Amino acid sequence: MSNGLLIRGGLVAAVLSVLYSTPSDALDVTLQGAMSEDLQADIEGGSLLIEQSRSETEVSAQETVALAQADYQRLLAVLYDYGFYGAVIRISLDGREASAINSVSPPTRVDQARITVEPGRPFRFDRAEVGPLAPNTDLPDGFRSGEPARLSLLRDTVSAATEGWRAEGHAKARLQSQTVTARHSDQTLNVGLRMDPGPRLRFGELNVAGNEAVRAERILEIAGLPMGSVYSPEELERAAARLRRTGAFRSVAMIEADEPTADGALPITARVSEERPRRFGFGAEVSTVEGLSFSAFWLHRNLFGGAERLRLEAEIEGIGGETGGTDFLVGALYQRPATFNEDTGLYILGEIEQQDEVNFFSRQATIGVGIERIASEERSYRLGIGLRRANTRDAFGDNNYTLFLVPLGATFDYRDKTLDARRGYFLDTEVQPFLAIDGADHGVLTSVDLRTYRTFGDERPTTIALRGQLGSLIGPGLSVAPADFLFYSGGSDTVRGHEYQSLGVDLGGGRIVGGRSFLGLSAEVRMRTTGNLGYVGFFDVGYIGEEVFPDGSGEWHSGAGVGLRYDTPIGPIRFDVGVPTSGDDEGSSVQVYIGIGQAF
Repeated sequence: MSNGLLIRGGLVAAVLSVLYSTPSDALDVTLQGAMSEDLQADIEGGSLLIEQSRSETEVSAQETVALAQADYQRLLAVLYDYGFYGAVIRISLDGREASAINSVSPPTRVDQARITVEPGRPFRFDRAEVGPLAPNTDLPDGFRSGEPARLSLLRDTVSAATEGWRAEGHAKARLQSQTVTARHSDQTLNVGLRMDPGPRLRFGELNVAGNEAVRAERILEIAGLPMGSVYSPEELERAAARLRRTGAFRSVAMIEADEPTADGALPITARVSEERPRRFGFGAEVSTVEGLSFSAFWLHRNLFGGAERLRLEAEIEGIGGETGGTDFLVGALYQRPATFNEDTGLYILGEIEQQDEVNFFSRQATIGVGIERIASEERSYRLGIGLRRANTRDAFGDNNYTLFLVPLGATFDYRDKTLDARRGYFLDTEVQPFLAIDGADHGVLTSVDLRTYRTFGDERPTTIALRGQLGSLIGPGLSVAPADFLFYSGGSDTVRGHEYQSLGVDLGGGRIVGGRSFLGLSAEVRMRTTGNLGYVGFFDVGYIGEEVFPDGSGEWHSGAGVGLRYDTPIGPIRFDVGVPTSGDDEGSSVQVYIGIGQAF
């Protein structure tokens, strides 16, 4: 190494030149050397000179020299990360080695830069040892004799060893010493890492900092950190997640004290930054099928100083549409986190809703109270009781009923992305027993929605997405069942290509009511390009039956189509065109669907 900047090593086996096109007055940078595509890409990403050449802004010759001299160490770090410890890096500016240029008196102009990288042969581990290790520590696969000696593996190994001890309660585990010896004669690296677990600690006092409107005692209740129990990084992250989930805080950081107390307790500080307490929003949509809709909401994130949420909302839909008449909803939802324990909260709701659909009319008022248990970031459970008073009208005539509801449900969301899932699965199920106070019979309404995703390929990935929906109304017959508890099929959420709620139970004479059972199956093939554009092919099937559970005696219909997707920061914009492939509407209509996010 010359002046700590020029690294000398083996001979160049081949030369690969990459010329970066730049504006006529900008710096031209050439990268050359024998290297893999991955290494070349990382060197390009790590070079300040290459970054500057791609920029539309110009810099002075003195700044160019500074960038070039900084590149030696930056590129050296990239090469070390790939296990090249005997590489040669040369950077010339108009033919002069950058390391030899005096930055105090640089040239008046620099037009061309040449970066030459000779990686040489990669080093491999001869001896790779780390210890002592906590039980069940999962070390990186590549940290063993004979594997490429990438610098990142050393960092990952130390991190894994440290986290292994922290998971056992040793919060202050650290790297005590290290010996790293490189033998250039045979391109090998000998590594010995010595860990210091430190004492096993307990959670000490939880302090609160940064709060203004949310009371400190409520922050402690919501966090639910088990003070006095053995230290656990998972418990620490769960406490932070509970606080973030309230929506009352812009940021949450759980800060460990530098030193434990004499009795082995580790104090923790929850440093929070609060969100603005109030928020409101409104929106409007227009559809050729569903007509015009307006919505608005008002939200308070900290109603009584304990991170309680109150959301008031109003929505009106179907103005000038073809899905019946005008629908509206006015509702209020109050939520109090950590009411019964740190993971179980209380909710109270009230709604007035009108549904003026193609085959039925319903106007209802509902009040309810319940609890929601957040078992993890992926799993939640809910249980409530409610009272609903409704007036309905369908093919059987008018009906007024009052129901006592006991809704309970569970949601499992293991998708990698909510609006554009590529892997994982989603399951939402609800069982709602109801007792008829008047106007109906007792019964149980159930629904299941299961979605799964699998992606193949990396550069142009293809995702197979499958969805199954199942609905059942147990108890009352069609003539006395609540009209808004019956099932229909057709439209964007069930079978695309068919008109909204076009499939039900045909009573004859043009009279249609919903069924007591529903089955929906959907499949999509989502193909992505290297840019933002993607293509989708889909096939949907729907079933409605008069029986309680689908047995095939009812009616089926299906639809298929194609679509486009355009990725945006908030999710893909969806454009689908569907046509009926079976059913009463077969071949007679074309339906267009536009939205944000995948169809499911």
